[in-house]
Amino acid sequence: MKIVLPGGTGQVGTVLERALAAAGHEVVVLSRHPVGPRQVRWDGRTLGPWAGVIDGCDMVVNLAGRSVSCRYTPANLRAMMDSRVDSARVVGEAIAAAVRPPRVWLQMSTATVYAHRFDAPNDERSGVIGGSEPGVPGYWAYSVEIAKAWEREQQRADTPHTRKVALRSAMVMSPDRGGVLDVLLWLTRLGLGGPVAGGGQYVSWIHEHDFVRAVEFLAGREDIAGPVNLAAPNPVPQRALMRELRTAWGVPMGLPATAWMAETGAFVLRTDTELLLKSRRVVPGRLLEAGFAFDHPQWPQAAADLVRRVRTRPRARRPARGTR
Repeated sequence: MKIVLPGGTGQVGTVLERALAAAGHEVVVLSRHPVGPRQVRWDGRTLGPWAGVIDGCDMVVNLAGRSVSCRYTPANLRAMMDSRVDSARVVGEAIAAAVRPPRVWLQMSTATVYAHRFDAPNDERSGVIGGSEPGVPGYWAYSVEIAKAWEREQQRADTPHTRKVALRSAMVMSPDRGGVLDVLLWLTRLGLGGPVAGGGQYVSWIHEHDFVRAVEFLAGREDIAGPVNLAAPNPVPQRALMRELRTAWGVPMGLPATAWMAETGAFVLRTDTELLLKSRRVVPGRLLEAGFAFDHPQWPQAAADLVRRVRTRPRARRPARGTR
């Protein structure tokens, strides 16, 4: 297939581009700062010459959006919203204008759309959409509004010949540098990988290989459209997630942290505690109903595989003396 990845230079895009190219597909990445022959410049807001790569392609997987690893200031929250809504809108415009539109458009979304809850898992049919939970910070509701607006922009696009799927993805765990697992392992090695605020909040996750396999699965299932949860079938409490990660790395203990300690650490790291404290208990109802089988359904085995691959990845080269 010819596959176009708008915003495909981040962690998830790197995982997907690497796997799809290795499988023999032609992959084109749309980027604001293109590097190399397989990347094409776009601004994520307006139609331009880049739309020509969508005309005639087989599939679009739109991953564009400002990183959520930042302080949730009003300006950053607005940038998150605008980057997601604008990119979804303009991808829809490019597909609508194509002479030969792609047969499927997979649009990145997020498991954050579901409510902060501990009592029951959220699937696509019975899951509770968040935004009004008592006792949580008010700005968490804005994250839910971002997710809803993101999906709404895809839904309203006039693309009658292109099937549309919204990927409500959990955290994609890969051994790549700079990804979420890299940060969690860094905390683990420092002895800080203990429970946060008690550690009862659920963490939904998906192994990178299952994420890629799910994308390929959805590309071939003409009967599936609309929201689909991309998450392993067994979310775990945060304390269990970190315990298994410590076990896999060989660290005997991790210091616990209170909510205010987590807030202090998040401030230093220029990120936000919602990523640590919101309980995302999300399960892949539609994928399982459609017969998708996860290679890594359980976190202990997934953590062991990922840690093994982190330990065997090439070391980053240090600059030669006298260079920067």
